[in-house]
Amino acid sequence: MTAPATHGSRNARGHGTARDQAPSPGMGSHVDSAPIAALYVQTGGCYYGLPGVDPRDETRDARKYAGPWPVVAHPPCQRWGKLWAGQPLWIKRTGERKRKGDDGGCFAAALAAVRMWGGVLEHPAGSHAWSHFGLAKPPRSGGWIVADEVGGWTCCVEQGRYGHYARKPTWLYAVGTDLPALDWGSSEPRFPDWAVEKHGLAYCKRAGELAFKGGGKDSAPRIATPEPFRDLLISIARSATKSAAASPSLVATSGAVVPRVAPSSLRLPPVAQKAPGGFFGASE
Repeated sequence: MTAPATHGSRNARGHGTARDQAPSPGMGSHVDSAPIAALYVQTGGCYYGLPGVDPRDETRDARKYAGPWPVVAHPPCQRWGKLWAGQPLWIKRTGERKRKGDDGGCFAAALAAVRMWGGVLEHPAGSHAWSHFGLAKPPRSGGWIVADEVGGWTCCVEQGRYGHYARKPTWLYAVGTDLPALDWGSSEPRFPDWAVEKHGLAYCKRAGELAFKGGGKDSAPRIATPEPFRDLLISIARSATKSAAASPSLVATSGAVVPRVAPSSLRLPPVAQKAPGGFFGASE
């Protein structure tokens, strides 16, 4: 594994750009075309139709992925975020509260797949899954840190620096991969001009950046993965092939070699326990 890089190239405002940061230098062309699996993605979404990418949507049940390729994992986040219990108005009206972490075993399976085959997993910054699974929480300012005692590394990066309309801070967890310098940092919130003119800046800040695009049944703009960010995740996952090639039963890490943990050893809840609307595609 390449040692974690903490500084990327910078533009005039002191921020690196998506073009500067996407695939890490040193990954040969053989790695650039290496196959990977994209887990928990939206059917027909941005991972479909790409050379060397095997997309696993809800119909293929990514929880049961059995290799052999490194992975990019987008496990659903609804039951791990700030509103894990559900929308406040819905709870007030019905008294119904969801259970924290009740995702049908998706995150546990995604974590096992990354540890087994190498690759990278993404979740919203602040995800309760990090605490639940004993992962260190990365600093908001960026930079890779050790996540656990089994070879994992974690960092925080904004998808807004890679094409998303909002900042969308995101936590990454990687095993057996290069750890490239990303476009680190915490940006100021950005709001549409029409929203500021109509509601005022104070209201926009209370509502949050995600409030002014999509919403209701149209969540696609909020949860969509921008193509530059997708390409970055794919490049990180493909770098795991260099480590995996050394041994089919081990994932190489910085200074250690970690035994693979088989996802098939997990006891998964039946698919019937999934939430309305399905689990997969929630983060893509």
